[in-house]
This record gives sequence, C-alpha cells and structure tokens, in this order.
Amino acid sequence: MTNAAPPPPALRVEGLGVRYGALVALQDVSWQVSPGEILGIIGPNGAGKSTCYDATTHLATRSGRVWLEERDVTDLPPHGLAALGLKRAFQQNAFFATLSVRDNMVAVLAREAGTGLLPSLLLPWREASRRAALQNEAVEVLERFGVPRELHALRPPNIPYGSQRMLSIALAFGRGARVLMLDEPAAGLGGADMAQLATLLRRLRAEGVALVLIEHHMDLVMSVADRILVLEQGRPLATGRPAEIQADPRVREAYLGQAA
Repeated sequence: MTNAAPPPPALRVEGLGVRYGALVALQDVSWQVSPGEILGIIGPNGAGKSTCYDATTHLATRSGRVWLEERDVTDLPPHGLAALGLKRAFQQNAFFATLSVRDNMVAVLAREAGTGLLPSLLLPWREASRRAALQNEAVEVLERFGVPRELHALRPPNIPYGSQRMLSIALAFGRGARVLMLDEPAAGLGGADMAQLATLLRRLRAEGVALVLIEHHMDLVMSVADRILVLEQGRPLATGRPAEIQADPRVREAYLGQAA
C-alpha cells in the first residue's frame, strides 16, 4: 500500500522576475505555500518584498509563472485571481472613509455575491431582505476579525488604529480566501493589537488558509511563520524554518547588519 500523494501547494510561483528599464527589481524568485501554512517573506528595505507581491498578483509586468493549486494562473488579471481565492491586503489601510465600518464590509460582501442592479430595481422587497442578510453577515465577519460591534456604525478614520488594521484584513478576506497575502499588517501596531493580530493569523492557518506575510516585526514573523524566505536585492538569500533563518550568518549580515 502506497502513501497518498500530498496535496498541491495552495500557491506556487517559479522564476519571478521584474525589471524597470535597466534596474532588476526581482530575479529568479520561487516559493510556495501550502493550505494551513504561514510563509514569511523578509528582507531589508529595497529587497523586493512588495515587488514580489506585485509580481505574484499580476500588478507588475513580470516574467515567471504562477499556479493556484494546480491551475496555471500566470496570465489572469488581479480581479481574476481574487475571484479564485487569491486575496491581498496592502500595507496602507484600504477602505471607504465616508462609509461606516459595517457598510464597508457590506460593500465587499455584496460585490462578491455578484447580484446585479436589475433585480434590485424589479424586486425591491427581495433587495431589502438581501441587504439585511448582508448586514448580519458583515457583523459576523467583522467580529471574527476582531472589530468589535460598538465600532461598526463609525467611519473607519474614527476607530482606533489597531481596529483599522483588522478592518483592512477583513475587507481583503471578504467571504473567504484560499490564499491571503498580507503586506506589513503589523505596521504601527504594538502590545495588545500585535497579540490580537498574531492570534488572528494562527486561527486563519488552523482553518486551512494559506498565508503569505511580509513583515518587518521580527518577533511576529518568528512566532507565527512556519517557513521564511529571505530576499536581498531582489534575489533569494535563504529559506527555512524560523530557527534556521535566525541562525543563518548570511541573514544576520545582510538583514540584521551583523558580521557573519
């Protein structure tokens, strides 16, 4: 009796490269992440971390190939990737500042539900029922991502910064993601907010979501990541488990500024 083959990676990229004229921003970068795994991508400023995200999600002109599970999605546009479950949260908070927190979430859920304008005009009673269902769903998602109910009626700029970060992740996740890519989610966080983020990341991992995390907060990365990829000047420098990365003299020299 043979063992069953392991499931394919949730996301796999091979040979990613990005050039801006004569500048090589990314060269021959390959990695993969499995369902229920957290991959951390670290490196000094200018190492190519965000460019790697842009290349993966087709927000930059690049070479290389991208697979979502076993499907080659290299040529799909960003919205096509999101529809297949590859979601991304950006470094800067992203929300509609003039809508309430709850209505921000409703807008994302409604877009993903894909209901058009015509049913809303012809069947207003059904639209009212649908709106109420979306509002209830929005409350559930927001609370799941650590945004308390007492903040839902406020506009995002008027809620605590830590809750703004959780809101941005919730909006990126929407109704669900097979792969969630986070770009410095801990930026500006500390104390209880940082602990809340770590708890959220671990819970999403336990639910089977594949997470890719760019982060400068080493304590967070080392505590939650299963594997880490280190980039330097747009190229892979090292990859391994957190303890292996911490012990790698190349990493200490290039990233931490210590002599090998």
